[in-house]
Amino acid sequence: MRAQTEHGDIQREVSKAEADVQLVRDRAARDQARLDSGTGSAKDLQALQHELESLSRRQSELEDVELEVMERAEAAESAATQLAAERDVLARQVAEAAAARDAALAGLDREATTVAAPRADTVAGVGEDLVTLYDKIRAQSGGVGAAALRQRRCGGCQLELNNVDMNRIKAAPADEVLRCEECRRILVRTAESGL
Repeated sequence: MRAQTEHGDIQREVSKAEADVQLVRDRAARDQARLDSGTGSAKDLQALQHELESLSRRQSELEDVELEVMERAEAAESAATQLAAERDVLARQVAEAAAARDAALAGLDREATTVAAPRADTVAGVGEDLVTLYDKIRAQSGGVGAAALRQRRCGGCQLELNNVDMNRIKAAPADEVLRCEECRRILVRTAESGL
């Protein structure tokens, strides 16, 4: 956007420089026509000759300015074109990234639906009290209400249970709900628990 604004500003400078050169050319043409007609006193004709020389120098200076401004305009136009092309590439990359993100989110939504599908059957078989406890713990501990006990470690807080806790877990009946003393998550005993 800034490059386009700069290019527009320089284009206005080019137009002004062209108008300035044209004014000098027009005046020089009028003076030359008067000089060529030969009408007027010798002093007037000499003044016209002097003015034509001044106008010629002024026209040369203005044409140099016009060329410099035109070169800047060309460079600004090239920069604006390059930036527009880069913007288009970035816009395509953003669109591709957004499409990939949307596809990944759709995949995650499908996966969440698939994973959650058997929850109703599982909840029915577990009991309302345990489900209520699980949901409460899950809300308090960042979305994980139960953790596997593997090699004497709680899968939630990753701390190793001491011998007293391990002996308590060993002695507990298979259907008793056990909780980690550190993170308070429900412990799920597995074959790898280290009991």
